[in-house]
Amino acid sequence: MMEQAIATYREEAAELLAELETSLLELEEHPQDNDLINRVFRAMHTIKGSGAMFGFDDIARFTHEVETVFDQVRNGKLQVTRPLLDLTLQARDQISTMLDSSAGGPPADESTGQRIIQGLQSLLPHPQKAAPQDSQTCQPTPPSRGDNCQRTYRVRFKPAPEIMLSGTNPLSLLNELRSLGTCEIVTHLDAIPLLCDLTPEHCHFYWDIIITTPHTIDALKDVFIFIEDDCQLKIDLINDTCAITSETDANYKNLGEILVERGDLSTVEMQKILSMQKRFGELLVQEGILPQSKVESALIEQQQVRQARQEKTVQETALSIRVPAERLDHLVNLVGELVTVQAHLTQLAADKHDSDLVAVAEEVERLISELRDTTLTMRMLPIGTTFSKFKRLVRDLSSELGKEIELETAGAETELDKTVIEKLNDPLVHLIRNSIDHGIELPEVRRAAGKPAHGTIHLAAEHSGDSVLVTIHDDGAGLDKEAIRAKAIERGLITAASELTDKEIYNLIFAPGFSTAKKVTSVSGRGVGMDVVKRAIEALRGTIDINSATGKGSVITLKIPLTLAIIETLLVRIDENFFVLPLAMVEECIELSRADVEAAHGRNLAHVRGTLTPYISLREQFGIRTSPPEIEQIVIAGVNGTRIGFVVDDVVGEHQTVIKSLGKLYRDVQGISGATILGDGTVALILDPALLVHGVEQREQQQFG
Repeated sequence: MMEQAIATYREEAAELLAELETSLLELEEHPQDNDLINRVFRAMHTIKGSGAMFGFDDIARFTHEVETVFDQVRNGKLQVTRPLLDLTLQARDQISTMLDSSAGGPPADESTGQRIIQGLQSLLPHPQKAAPQDSQTCQPTPPSRGDNCQRTYRVRFKPAPEIMLSGTNPLSLLNELRSLGTCEIVTHLDAIPLLCDLTPEHCHFYWDIIITTPHTIDALKDVFIFIEDDCQLKIDLINDTCAITSETDANYKNLGEILVERGDLSTVEMQKILSMQKRFGELLVQEGILPQSKVESALIEQQQVRQARQEKTVQETALSIRVPAERLDHLVNLVGELVTVQAHLTQLAADKHDSDLVAVAEEVERLISELRDTTLTMRMLPIGTTFSKFKRLVRDLSSELGKEIELETAGAETELDKTVIEKLNDPLVHLIRNSIDHGIELPEVRRAAGKPAHGTIHLAAEHSGDSVLVTIHDDGAGLDKEAIRAKAIERGLITAASELTDKEIYNLIFAPGFSTAKKVTSVSGRGVGMDVVKRAIEALRGTIDINSATGKGSVITLKIPLTLAIIETLLVRIDENFFVLPLAMVEECIELSRADVEAAHGRNLAHVRGTLTPYISLREQFGIRTSPPEIEQIVIAGVNGTRIGFVVDDVVGEHQTVIKSLGKLYRDVQGISGATILGDGTVALILDPALLVHGVEQREQQQFG
């Protein structure tokens, strides 16, 4: 059980570190934003508190030191500066390394942690002495004092019964409250069940705490910050010495008022007891002090406020379920199997000509379609989780290269399959690094060109049918067509006489080892990157497109499918062999007769409404020896911005394809990305149009090169 709790802490800590990085980068743009400052502090406080609770004492001690410095920022005693943010970001990286180290990764460098802490403490108005590193306990951060007032709070702390299963000890929270001031704690035992119903691992107690302290209510809330979703917590300010004047009544509320205000006694019950004497309201009306309507209004106020607080508590304690990613993957695989079985059932119903069986098959198809959509939606994540990482990348690299660059993002809420997002991360890193290094100019160069000193990279995502378009747009110098052309001639990719369009010239940068950088830097120049990007995007069954304008910048557009598990395809046939093509790439289908083939004089070109369109014969590509029919079909698809035809015997129709990976023996077969099982059990190969075209181009270069 403890291992599960530790795994949960690691996962939540990773999420908090991502939030911490995002908040720090936003704080750099808005250094006076108190909400951002509090977000940073609370993230560190949660990491520290949970770390100490689950035995990550090294993380708790280190984070405590960082948190102490940021507490000075929260209290207005320290300004947000670039050096402070630099060190805090380094501290965030150090915590991440320590977290990885605890899971079996390389050990964290303690000297780095010491350097970060010393740097942070040097920023304090009065540098504090570092805590002993051999200390085995983590002392809580001294909470902020609002002023010299003494405030009394009423705290009702009712943890969820399962709270101790996650490793949380409520007594440690009560002890932390005691450290804040004069504290009286009453334990309530009325929730303890009978012995036969008692679960020993559950917490059956809850507490009322009356605490008098100079600290603000935020200090009390911080004690419970990392379990706020696992408890019912109510903190009320019941006395404030700063609000007491000479005219203030020294007496406090009577017993009935206190119990009603706490919610321990209902108005009805209080009235029942008071009815044994004269009711309080009746006395008020009887003495002519207040009319009946005002008494009723006060009672209604009590009920409304209590009801509103109860509803809010219910909303705040609503639970979400955390599901391991591998379980979702397994669920998607099972749904994929269901889709295959459903296709077989539909085929069987059609062959049997049984109307009842057809009706059942149609109903099953509808239900499985809904189940498929719901299951795939469960794996969808906003792409903003990836976008937020790049702000740090742009910040660090622009500083390293002496450039001033801002990253703007749009469409962060656009959702993609989690597997696609994971595989998209590295290509985006390459593209953004290239925009920073090759695209955006140095500040003095930009000023000389009449541009602002700071450059901008705009990263955006939007839905487009069953795909997502991701664009990286920079306002830099743009691609140098002449330099690209000269480098391509030098490397023998093209001849000096080659006539290429702008798009064809831009696509040359995807050649392996291609680079126009005049010197090798830590960022780029070795010719590694863009060919990797293209292969990664094509592995996702996506496309990449480049547009550029000299002096104005470049736009790179990635078109990525929403999911890699189940796709819509076009089923085609050659002799007895079946293939599928991604439907998103298909533009149209036309006929190809024997006369059309003879008219082309051996060239694989077809006239499509007055335009010559090249095509690839899949029969020749896969060595199918049988004779083609008199009239074949050309499936025309858009591949990297070019229309390419694929010749087949017959177009069967649209097909919902569950992708199956190929075995190791067939994994390197060019032009095939997987396989699927049809309704009758036949295996159909999933074609990758981009790789098919690439393979044909390579063979032609070898033949005529």
